Amino acid sequence: MRPLRSRPRSEVLAAGILVIATAILVTQFLQATPTVVAGGERIGISSWQFSLGDAVVIAVGACAAGASATVLLSGAGSSAVATADTERSDPPAQQPDDASNELLQARRREWETTSERLASNEKLVYQTVLDADGVLPQSEIVDRTDLSKATVSRTLDSLGARDLVERKRRGMGNIVLLT
Repeated sequence: MRPLRSRPRSEVLAAGILVIATAILVTQFLQATPTVVAGGERIGISSWQFSLGDAVVIAVGACAAGASATVLLSGAGSSAVATADTERSDPPAQQPDDASNELLQARRREWETTSERLASNEKLVYQTVLDADGVLPQSEIVDRTDLSKATVSRTLDSLGARDLVERKRRGMGNIVLLT
């Protein structure tokens, strides 16, 4: 069983600000003053009015809500990647022994043999992941190969259909693993 990870203080603070700002915005919009228009026999509400103070409170509340939501969303992506990196990395006390090095070398030879029979984009993407020891974020593949996101995605779909790679969701992106 995995231990629960505590949230950084900045994320807790941002969540609190988001809740408070949202409550203030809802309250301000519910307390708007209606403009009543009387024309002949008809009386109706034509619009809602806000005082200058209301407008300032709404603007500040919207900025606070937007900023705190941005902090939460950007923190979620980076903490997910950090969590994935820490889960994947081996503790220093558990360095690979000779048997695991031999297994890694055997897998590398197998992957290199496979890469020789692939098409150009497939070979480029596969070789990029191979050079990273068989594990690489999909965004890194895009950066290292200068291929578009769509081309890398289609190429990974093709390689995945052949059971050569596997994509695992990590945060807001994918990690690509050679199989």
